[in-house]
Amino acid sequence: MRVLFAFIFILIGGGVVAQPKTFQPGDSISITVLQDPKLDRQMLIGPNGMISFPMVGEISAQGKTPAQLESSIRARLRDKFTEAVDVNVTWLGLGLESTETRPRIYVTGEVRAPGAYPIHVQTDIVQAIALAGGLGQFAAKHRIQVRRKIHGIDELIPFDYVAYETGQVVGENLNLRPGDIVIVPERGLFE
Repeated sequence: MRVLFAFIFILIGGGVVAQPKTFQPGDSISITVLQDPKLDRQMLIGPNGMISFPMVGEISAQGKTPAQLESSIRARLRDKFTEAVDVNVTWLGLGLESTETRPRIYVTGEVRAPGAYPIHVQTDIVQAIALAGGLGQFAAKHRIQVRRKIHGIDELIPFDYVAYETGQVVGENLNLRPGDIVIVPERGLFE
């Protein structure tokens, strides 16, 4: 019976000690310095595990807990202030990584929401158009193009949305590569 109570106590959390989060490349963090709010920053830990902070320079963040990184920054700022420096480091998540460093495709022209879109997995032309909110009212569905740089030279790849949509052409809906631009032109007067 005592063993059962001990097991329940451990499951509830009495014997479990949570390990603090250690920072990894791609993590988004917030650093605040109480003595100088101009130093407050939100930043991304680089692929090499380093961050660059004003008055500190490059400093390693990879593998450190928030308290360890606070201590490292505090030690480097110590001689720059007359009083004790109060530094706070907070893990924000992976938000910046998904929007700033992920490969992108671009959709422009007669779509509802033209712009740059990060790609997570293989994305084809029709999926890219869906990401951009779908075709606009005046889209020239027969004349969609993908502009792709191959060895420094722009290549235009035509795509007929109507033929794909009706099943006339199979396999034309190619997967996009980072940097590709999907161009959806506006219909002409007699199209």
